[in-house]
Amino acid sequence: MKTKKSSAKAVTFIVHAAVIAAIYVVLTTVFSAVSFGPIQFRISEALVILPYFTPAAVPGVFLGCLMANIMGGAVIWDVIFGSLATLIGAVFSYLLRKNKYLVCIPPIISNTLIIPWVLKLAYQVPDLVPFMMLTVGIGEILAVGVLGNVLLFALDRYRNVIFRTAWS
Repeated sequence: MKTKKSSAKAVTFIVHAAVIAAIYVVLTTVFSAVSFGPIQFRISEALVILPYFTPAAVPGVFLGCLMANIMGGAVIWDVIFGSLATLIGAVFSYLLRKNKYLVCIPPIISNTLIIPWVLKLAYQVPDLVPFMMLTVGIGEILAVGVLGNVLLFALDRYRNVIFRTAWS
């Protein structure tokens, strides 16, 4: 009986992560015109608040970002370090899940600090790191701080339905 419960738990985790990754890829692809470049507004980054609801969101947003970067034609350094910036944000969002008002801060910080350097080094963008920190930071504040929080508060009402687990 215990094996059956742990199998159901593992399947639920994988399904949640896969669905989140797929949504991330779709949102990035549909809005690709504003999802890439030194001035970016990646709407899919709103999903990095999902670790507040489920630990499956951590690999979900990471894999979604990784796949979106690959499909978007990013160079290998952007694929690796851009995706790691999202992973770092998601991990720390998960660690702050007990306070929903802090969940959006780690992804904003990690992407604002990492992505400008990735753009500079991976694409030989002129030394505009402070400007890109400003533009990426504004994009993250809008995507995560505004859209992410709207999503968080909308989903919070239905958390027991949407994020119900097989073992509950």
